[in-house]
Amino acid sequence: MLNIAVPAPGSLIQSIDWLAVAPPLVLAALALVVLVADLFLPPARKAVLGWLSVAGFVAALALLLPLRDGHRSTFCTKTGAVGDALGSCSYVADHFALAFQLLVLAGGLLVALLSLFSVDEDRLPAGEFWFLLLASACGAALLPACRDLASLVVALELTSLPAFALVALRRDGRGGEAALKFFLSSVTATAVTLLGVSFVYAATGSLYLDRIAVALPHVQPQLQTLAAVGTVLTLVGFAFKTAAAPFHFWVPDTYAGAPVPVAAYLSVVGKAAGLAGLAAIAVLGFHSYGRDWGTALAVLAALTMTIGNVGALRQRADAPQSAVRLLAWSSVAQAGYLLVPIAAAGFDRGAGAGAIGSTVAFGLIYGLVNLGAFAVVMLGGTRLDAYQGLFARRPAVALAMAFFLLNLAGLPPGVVGLFGKVVVFRAAVDAGLGWLAVIMAVNVVVALYYYLTWTAKLFQPAAPSEAPASSRPLPTALTVAVALATVLGVALSIAPQVVLQLASGSLFG
Repeated sequence: MLNIAVPAPGSLIQSIDWLAVAPPLVLAALALVVLVADLFLPPARKAVLGWLSVAGFVAALALLLPLRDGHRSTFCTKTGAVGDALGSCSYVADHFALAFQLLVLAGGLLVALLSLFSVDEDRLPAGEFWFLLLASACGAALLPACRDLASLVVALELTSLPAFALVALRRDGRGGEAALKFFLSSVTATAVTLLGVSFVYAATGSLYLDRIAVALPHVQPQLQTLAAVGTVLTLVGFAFKTAAAPFHFWVPDTYAGAPVPVAAYLSVVGKAAGLAGLAAIAVLGFHSYGRDWGTALAVLAALTMTIGNVGALRQRADAPQSAVRLLAWSSVAQAGYLLVPIAAAGFDRGAGAGAIGSTVAFGLIYGLVNLGAFAVVMLGGTRLDAYQGLFARRPAVALAMAFFLLNLAGLPPGVVGLFGKVVVFRAAVDAGLGWLAVIMAVNVVVALYYYLTWTAKLFQPAAPSEAPASSRPLPTALTVAVALATVLGVALSIAPQVVLQLASGSLFG
């Protein structure tokens, strides 16, 4: 029978480490500043809000440096039970959390640079846009460090709710429809997650992941079915947030209907938040059911990468938003690759840290090159046929796009992209998931077709209708974003092992 300790009066001790929570806290505070400042700034000076937001992301990134030892925690409690001297913590800034926060904040910074141009070009309401972006990024940065189910759900909704409004800000009519699809599907996933969390709590008596991990193997026989169903429902809700098939159906229409920087944000930062929550819950809380959820996630990974690649292959070059839709389907396929190491962690508890490190490493690589590709889409257009002859018009931009696409495909000279694929492939093989490694290899080959087709368009003779585009000057913010992503990609291609060292925490220690 499971014994649940009841806290004695005065035994609950809350401790707050403000430095540990500083990165997301900076974004939250700045979001409020932007919202209030928007009321007083004249329209001609609204651009200040964008630069203030960029500075906020830089400051949040800088605040990760004092946390690099990875040994801080806060919002901790003690139950007073024997053996519970340290208690459980709701927020832990360990290496896992810091690596995902690096991905979220760096991705948010690149999205903010893209948005400096898009807010003016698309006539988006500046105050609302920057407030929503900062609020959503705050939730995404908070989520990897959460270690109880209640905090995880709240952080996930803080990430999602502003994102609905960001999608709807587009004024051409498609934004509202895309936001509605995103909202309805996400609300359904949230309901499933909350139902699962309630079942897990009823079976184990706790919301803390470490206590759930201890309680699950000793659940009373009459509650075992409830615990198993709760585990499945909780994981399904978070799998939806990662755009894993069959929960991916909202992605293409949402990305195509959203402003391009918002689509880029969802494809990297939103996906990173979902993956962080899924990995934390599965590995830290539900590891006693490891082989069960490992098998389920392996099947989802295979299904996701296959459906994503098939969807990308079906895109026509002359269709509206075809470039954005191709990247949307590509992001679905990449989500399948990202799920592979998490699935592998379910089969080998001892190798769980290494498997999750593989997910983080591939996530950092994917996030960098995918955001770079979206930045070029803002320069080159949202239709695939607009890229024919881009090298003749803008050689530097075409070369950068070719580099990003080759990284996504896992081909040289995109060494860092190839490195990411190899890391994920090795995680599957080491866990004994040979069948999944074979499916992944086949999908990587299939994806070469649409990545190389797009790359070839860049160097084909230019279409006559595209010739006047060469006279348009490149926006400074977009140029900086493309250059930054390219330089970082080249640097990591020279020393790709840095990504895995960063993800494993060896550079934080």
